[in-house]
This record gives sequence, C-alpha cells and structure tokens, in this order.
Amino acid sequence: MHPDLVFALELADLADAITSERFQADDLLVETKPDLSPVTEADRAVEQVLRKRIGEERPGHSVVGEEFGADQPGSARWIIDPIDGTKNYLRGLPVWATLVALERDGRVEVGVVSAPALHRRWWAARGEGSFVDGRRIHVSKIARLSDAVLSYASVLSWEQHGLGEQFLTLARGCWRTRGFGDFWSHMLVAEGTADLAVEPEVELWDLAAPQVIVEEAGGRFTDLGGTPTPAGGSVVSSNGLLHDQVLTTLRP
Repeated sequence: MHPDLVFALELADLADAITSERFQADDLLVETKPDLSPVTEADRAVEQVLRKRIGEERPGHSVVGEEFGADQPGSARWIIDPIDGTKNYLRGLPVWATLVALERDGRVEVGVVSAPALHRRWWAARGEGSFVDGRRIHVSKIARLSDAVLSYASVLSWEQHGLGEQFLTLARGCWRTRGFGDFWSHMLVAEGTADLAVEPEVELWDLAAPQVIVEEAGGRFTDLGGTPTPAGGSVVSSNGLLHDQVLTTLRP
C-alpha cells in the first residue's frame, strides 16, 4: 500500500475517534461562521489534531482545511475536510465523514473518506484502485440515463445557481433520483450503486478525496465545464459512460 495512503488512513483513525465521541452529544458546541454555515467543536478539533500530526510526520508538506485555511506552500499539500456534512452531524444524522487527500503538483494522489456513523471507509491511491473497507470497488456499466440512478445534495441549490430547469431535465431523464448528498453521493458512484452525482457549488476540500476514489474506480470526475479538477467549484461524478450527456444537459 502507498505509504502516504497508510498515513492518510492513520489520520482518519484520529479523526474518527474525535467525531464519534462527540456525535449526538447533548453538550456539542455549535457556532455560526461568517458565511452563515455552522461549525462544531468537533470540526475544529479534528482539523487541529490532523494538522499537528501532519506537521510531525510530514515536515515540508502544507495543509489546506475548511476551518483554518491554507499554510504556506510545501512540497505536497494535504487537503482536509474535518467533517463533510456538518449540518447532518449536528442534527444527529449519520451521513457525515472526514475527508483527507494528498495533492502533489496539482494532482490528487491519495484520498480517504471515513464515515464512522455509517460504519464505512473508502480509500484510493493512484494506480492502486479504489476500496471500501478493504473490498475493491468499480463504477457501474449503466450506459443509458433512463437506467441510471442520480444522486444530488439539494434541488434548491440548482435553482439558486440558475440551473434549476437543467437539473430537473436531467432528473426526469433518469430511472431513479435520490438526495444522498455530500461525499456519499460520490462514494456510491465509485461503488457502482449510483451512476452519477452532481452538485453546482462545492469547495476543494469537499472534492479532493472523492476525486481520486471515483477515478480509481474507473469513473470520471469533473466540474460542470468538463475539467477534471476538485477545484472547479462544481462537480459531476459518473461511471464515465454517462458523463458527456450529463454535462450537455446541465449546460447553462
């Protein structure tokens, strides 16, 4: 196993210990950030612990995280979302995860998505395939939208970005739609249980780890413009066979 993947899995273990202990705690501290999104004490504690361990074990590497921003550039960059799905976390819903990725020269090489409340963990390293709990996973072979399962986070977000009709056109053309949302949508694509997942507004730390996992499972992962990047501000992940049709349907 790739040594940086081994380390990323160790970081996920640290995160899970913190998030699991505070999940559904009656005294969980929650604040509102300047962008009006919530943040819990667990979000901040996870990122602080992971930053400290990275500094100790990978000197010279930099970190960018949702809660504490970016360090000075280093020889490689760790991209962390301490809790993806914070709103779920604070409401006691089990769909949340810690996302850890390593990027070198603009390319994500390692990704881990750990969802302890779902009792699942996904990981991948370039050239080594994608796994969930040790089992190799692959995207589906569904080739028609009319047979496809579409996952998304919010209908309202598409309307807010002026793409509500395009999204509904896509949804109407699919066999089944479900709002699993966040990291889980893309992990279901990687597993082959969903065929495509779309979001109009997301951040780098939401997508870095899922990108390598979906791609190593044989899928495609781009922004709405078709660029294969976690930094495009939007995302379409798919089994690859449906990807171009999805991009065309969602085009403004």
